[in-house]
Amino acid sequence: MGTYGLHVRYEGDDDPKKCSARKLARFELAELHNSTRATPPGIVLNPFAEQALSPADGVGTGARHDRLVALDCSWETAEREAFDLEGIHRSLPFLVAANPVNYGTAFQLNTVEAFAGALCILGERDQAEEILSKFTWGHTFLELNEEPLRRYAECSDSTEVVAVQEDYLADE
Repeated sequence: MGTYGLHVRYEGDDDPKKCSARKLARFELAELHNSTRATPPGIVLNPFAEQALSPADGVGTGARHDRLVALDCSWETAEREAFDLEGIHRSLPFLVAANPVNYGTAFQLNTVEAFAGALCILGERDQAEEILSKFTWGHTFLELNEEPLRRYAECSDSTEVVAVQEDYLADE
């Protein structure tokens, strides 16, 4: 197991056969929680958060959490209110999905991609590779995002991450 515990507030509204969170749980790489109250506090990966995830949020920096928390729900039903989870909320910067459903789409990551992106930014590439290895397309996520993930991991704080993200958004 890696440095970070992976926890999922599981809504169960996606196709179970395509659900990356359920697959991670089957391999005992993540824990699923069926209610907000049962979900432990951590670094909550929240696309609506005002602050971007950065290496400054990492365990070795005196940060408060060694857990990453994701909300697993359909992008169609993802709403601000659903992210009422305890912890520090951080958004992921520009990354491109590699999963078959949203391949090539920026910001439309599935749960395992969100965890892997966060882990790379926090300097835990080995753990990211481990969780992605359970998916036939997993290595593609790292290949598609190789440069941005490396650049984000070299940043010192959220402001720098956002500045790097601007380079990619300017090209869109």
